[in-house]
Amino acid sequence: MRNIPRAAIPILIAAALALALANGMRQSLGLFLQPVTRDLGIAVADFTIAIAIQNLAWGIAQPFAGAVASRFGFRPTMLAGGLTYAAGLALFAQAQGTFAIMMGAGLLIGIALAATASGMAMAVASRPVPNAARSTVLGLVSALGSTGPLMAAPIAQGLMDAFDWRAGAIGLALLSLCLLPAAWIAGRVDATPVPPSRGGDTSAAVAARAAFRNGPFLIMAGAYFVCGLQLVFLTTHLPSYLTICGLDPMLGATALGVIAAFNVVGSLFFGWAGGRWSKTLLLGLIYVTRSLVLAWYFAIPPSPTSTLVFAAIMGFLWLGVAPLISGAVVEMFGLQWQAMIQGFAFASHQLGSFTGALGGGLIFDAMGSYTLAWQAGVAMGLTAGTLQILASIPRGPRARPAAA
Repeated sequence: MRNIPRAAIPILIAAALALALANGMRQSLGLFLQPVTRDLGIAVADFTIAIAIQNLAWGIAQPFAGAVASRFGFRPTMLAGGLTYAAGLALFAQAQGTFAIMMGAGLLIGIALAATASGMAMAVASRPVPNAARSTVLGLVSALGSTGPLMAAPIAQGLMDAFDWRAGAIGLALLSLCLLPAAWIAGRVDATPVPPSRGGDTSAAVAARAAFRNGPFLIMAGAYFVCGLQLVFLTTHLPSYLTICGLDPMLGATALGVIAAFNVVGSLFFGWAGGRWSKTLLLGLIYVTRSLVLAWYFAIPPSPTSTLVFAAIMGFLWLGVAPLISGAVVEMFGLQWQAMIQGFAFASHQLGSFTGALGGGLIFDAMGSYTLAWQAGVAMGLTAGTLQILASIPRGPRARPAAA
């Protein structure tokens, strides 16, 4: 870490702040579900569809946001994302029905996340640091970014308690304006010289074709789909599962808090580990371990102790994938189009997130339990993890990593 250029420090801090703000405000939207549905007289499903739209919009927009940032610069892209985030929250605060919620909390915030959240922060943090420190730095930025709910949730909840849910949404809209100075400072990375991709400078179309013809990348992106499926299944359905099992509803909130706390530790660890061992091998081990832990937890009757132990392990394995995916993309393709190519993988993740949230609900409605849902998630996770491990095994002379 000593060899990080001094000029990179404010860029990294700003990238972490943007990630923390974007993630924190997004994850705080769940606080609005009950007051919004009661006030507007809409169904819970209407609100959750808006969140599903947000995840799909985020995933679809991520490659395009990455391409724009690579072509025109991170500063204008992230500034536009910050303004879009504020517009989405402002529209949400004024909503009188389902359409405005879907447009504000759904579509606009989804697009804004593509320009401000993990994909953009990881790409910014990759550029100004030397190759030897990159993985550790990405883990640190990811860990700091996961603390966002500690800022956003108390602001939103405090304003809702003192006034109403619209005041909470306006408070988040004002908080989102802090994305603008963060984006401006993080945008200093645009002045950092970027080595050409392997084979020289390429267009976005050429880089995209190279990514979709790269077998290890396709396997990594496919496994990332399963990652999103498992994680969003948990965040969406774990509290409901615990309630069905007769446990205190507050245990679900506590478990999600434990996941967030251990996520910081896991991001730091896997950022460090990715600088020492194969990133794709570590990804495969994460997916296999997650799946085995899921099978253990759901195969036995849950208790407060088993739930908190489960949450701690899953939290440790949660966002450690982010620095590993980012670092692996740089090793495969270089820095020039990293944000766009990383966006393709993230689009797969978000499709998995949508499937995990919606599929879990459909299975429960059809069968009256989550048994088939968690069994399918475990089977898919073991398969994806095994394929990821096999893909990480070198075949023949090891290829020289792209210039960093």
